[in-house]
Amino acid sequence: MLYTMKDLLVVGKEHQFAVPAFNICSFDMLKAIMEEVEANNAPVILEIHPDEIEYLGDNFVATVREYAHKSKVPVVIHMDHGGTIKDVMRAIRNGYTSVMIDASRASYEENVALTKQVVELAHKVGVSVEAELGTIGNNGSAEGGADTIIYTDPDQAEDFVQRTGIDTLAVAIGTAHGLYPKDKKPELNMPLLKELNKRLDIPFVLHGGSGNPDKEVSESVQYGVRKVNLSSDLKSVFFEEVRRVLVDNPAMYEPNQVYPSANEKVKEVVRHKLHILNTTGQRDKY
Repeated sequence: MLYTMKDLLVVGKEHQFAVPAFNICSFDMLKAIMEEVEANNAPVILEIHPDEIEYLGDNFVATVREYAHKSKVPVVIHMDHGGTIKDVMRAIRNGYTSVMIDASRASYEENVALTKQVVELAHKVGVSVEAELGTIGNNGSAEGGADTIIYTDPDQAEDFVQRTGIDTLAVAIGTAHGLYPKDKKPELNMPLLKELNKRLDIPFVLHGGSGNPDKEVSESVQYGVRKVNLSSDLKSVFFEEVRRVLVDNPAMYEPNQVYPSANEKVKEVVRHKLHILNTTGQRDKY
């Protein structure tokens, strides 16, 4: 079942759960994620970054849409971190049901202007819009990020949401894209999230969800987080397992021999994330 982000997350707000947004970078990743969310009767958001679609090609989105249409669970197809109108239009033409415009590192007024323009374009064709205010840190992932985290300002957030008309807001509360180094302790600014939740009646998005303590991520759901972006957690276990299989079996080259155990590693991560976000079994709410 294909949903817009707006329609998907309003149910999460009503029933106090968040939906994981998994970046998919291959057919195997798509297959593993969909099999696991269906086994757990859970809604899902399938994200594709512009860099990923540049590699995979537009035809890949048609495959994703086919999976979504045939699935028994609610599915959103979302463009992650689009930076330009061109990115947005490409996503809309390809059949995404949600897009993100990320102008968070531009000036505030430039962010407002570009985001408002995207909202006007996307809403005309029933596509949801996510934007970002403040900056997410970067631990070296393809999703990028800023060297210094600028936290979302509550006063600015109120003005931003009112002026742009966005459907979801990615808040900067201390997360970073990518996996955290062993000497770096991730910590969410929960007081800031609580203040934002008091002031705004809009679903929040937690970017850089990989590597944060489960307890903090679960707690964030109580204070308005309805979408949690996950990429590095899945890609790291998938390719670590592929490397292990090929090192142990240097003569192996058939995909149906190389990838199954890597797909199972992905499924383990998906299952765990569904649990901590209270997403398991929530299909029945739609």
